[in-house]
Amino acid sequence: MSELSNPCVSCGACCAHFRVSFYWAEADDAGGLVPTELTEPLNLFMRNMRGTNRAAPRCVALQGEIGGCVSCGIYEQRPAPCREFTLSGEGGIHNEACDRARARYGLSPLFSPSLPVMTESYALPGAPELPEHVQSPG
Repeated sequence: MSELSNPCVSCGACCAHFRVSFYWAEADDAGGLVPTELTEPLNLFMRNMRGTNRAAPRCVALQGEIGGCVSCGIYEQRPAPCREFTLSGEGGIHNEACDRARARYGLSPLFSPSLPVMTESYALPGAPELPEHVQSPG
């Protein structure tokens, strides 16, 4: 998915809704990638991203305004929970957590599993054909 079509760059809700906890060895002081100075200990085996273990969480690495233009300041070094989190609808799979985070900030869901996927079989009889320069979304 290109950055221009990725809804995450105009959202950021997940980065300001969930605690981001991960195994302590993912931090760079233990041989991992996540900058230690952006983490805090959670327990003996876990760390979390600073700012995410609050009543109103916001990851310290999140840059920009939620619902506007956002980015992760450590994208290539982000921990496993961030790498594994998918936007709702990616691969046709609903991610309720993504939609819940978006709802907290008044953003509409990205995917609804109850809506049919538009295919050519839904075309109305007698509807004009698409011009050659226009591609069908299927």
